[in-house]
Amino acid sequence: MLPLATPPESVCLLRLSAIGDTCHVVPLLRSLQRAWPTTRFTWIIGRIEAKLMSLLPGVEFITVDKRAGLAGLQSLQQTLRGRQFDLLLHLQLSLRASMVAALVPARSKLGFDRPRARELQWLVTNARIAPRTREHVLDSFLGFATACGLHDQTLEWNLPLPDDALSYARHWIPDSAPPTLVISPCSSHVQRNWLPERYAAVARHANETHGMQVILAGGPSALEREMAAAIREHCPAVIDQVGKDTLPQMLALLARARVLLAPDSGPAHMATMVGTPVIGLYAATNPARSGPYLSRDWCIDAFPRAAREFRGRTPEALPWATKIEQPGVMALISTAEVCDKLDVLLASRP
Repeated sequence: MLPLATPPESVCLLRLSAIGDTCHVVPLLRSLQRAWPTTRFTWIIGRIEAKLMSLLPGVEFITVDKRAGLAGLQSLQQTLRGRQFDLLLHLQLSLRASMVAALVPARSKLGFDRPRARELQWLVTNARIAPRTREHVLDSFLGFATACGLHDQTLEWNLPLPDDALSYARHWIPDSAPPTLVISPCSSHVQRNWLPERYAAVARHANETHGMQVILAGGPSALEREMAAAIREHCPAVIDQVGKDTLPQMLALLARARVLLAPDSGPAHMATMVGTPVIGLYAATNPARSGPYLSRDWCIDAFPRAAREFRGRTPEALPWATKIEQPGVMALISTAEVCDKLDVLLASRP
């Protein structure tokens, strides 16, 4: 079955969510497209994530409404009726994703090695990638290309941006604008979020010390709007664009920014796709596993402190996927260390 002797006619990728993880899938997809230019690619993906990833050319997207439960699975089954893929790449460790994989008609279904194939993934696949331990999520996805016999892997995202997204970004960060710090302050996981008064202190430092423009960005949820309001209360000079853009517009905005400040969240990986450095705030999660791939040196890595304080152990003694999402964990990151990191980053290159 694998590695493949000839390029397959059709490949289906299965990764429903989240935004950050779908960003990690793109280098795998680009590697496959480059090696197999005549192959037809289909991606089964969540509806929100498709709003961004549908910018990718040459890919058919089939969306799954994750809130629809059994009805969503039945709808997918109807969509796939009569289809047959040569290869399914099962890239998600969740029970829902494994239920979806069971519905995908494919001759070969490639998943993770047995120790990693949790949430019944092992049951619905018939081929496995090579075992690896303690690697970044993006690297784990590239293991699927290796299993297919493709060793020429380069990091490429290159999502074409629509004109309205480019116009939006140029409006808020014109060529004449000072260097811009974008702050995307929220993750959907509340305990990964930093304190609003500390975000505001960094914004003031960026403005007063470096003459930077500061823009708040994020989705339209109540949590994000409340965080933006709290930051504005402490630093009225910020430009608040939270909930006022689309995902492609936000990607274009990040492409024109000098730096992004964010916790472990989708925008950190969106910025990576467009080459913008990220100061990532990590205490609840481990940046070695899920940090912005090209900016791990710029991350504030408080995960070792969190492991000691909340688990009484070193990170090396904890399972690789451990999350320490507890009240107070993000307070381990100080304002001073974030400002210092910003100072060093801005001095590092034009």
